[in-house]
Amino acid sequence: MSSWEFKTHLSDIGRWNKILLTITCFWALLILTSPLMLDEGKTGDLSGRVGIYDNKEIIQEMNPINKIVYYLGDLNCHQLSDRSYEYNGNQMPFCARDVGIFVGLALGFIFALGRKVELTLPLVILSLVPIGLDGTIQLFTEYESTNIKRIVTGLIAGFVTGIALKIIADSLERD
Repeated sequence: MSSWEFKTHLSDIGRWNKILLTITCFWALLILTSPLMLDEGKTGDLSGRVGIYDNKEIIQEMNPINKIVYYLGDLNCHQLSDRSYEYNGNQMPFCARDVGIFVGLALGFIFALGRKVELTLPLVILSLVPIGLDGTIQLFTEYESTNIKRIVTGLIAGFVTGIALKIIADSLERD
């Protein structure tokens, strides 16, 4: 699909598709750019636990947009520094696996635009096997995954979930 065809198709998609496309792309973009919207070296080590605000003191000093993104990361992700990417001297608000999932959601949704895509249960299960195996083996053995494996397994799971989200949006358009 050429860029012109994509633009033409984009103007033809329904309200739910536009909403979900905007949300998935905007969220992925926010996560990827958050470390760049901070002064260099602002975050330090954000390692913590899921379900707890471990980094309130650091996050309180951030701009309003980053506060939202980093608070959501602090509450919903362990943010272990060795399992997270860092750039501009700042740790990402989510771990590598979560970043892969969020970026995969946006990419899967974009991929499904203008296509008739059907997901089968075996394909969905197959797409979740890598993330499940990588995380479970790491949890119960001495095996330590790498950030590359984490982001790739997250991308795979997120990509197929993004396609599923597009199918849901299409079904909402028909109702």
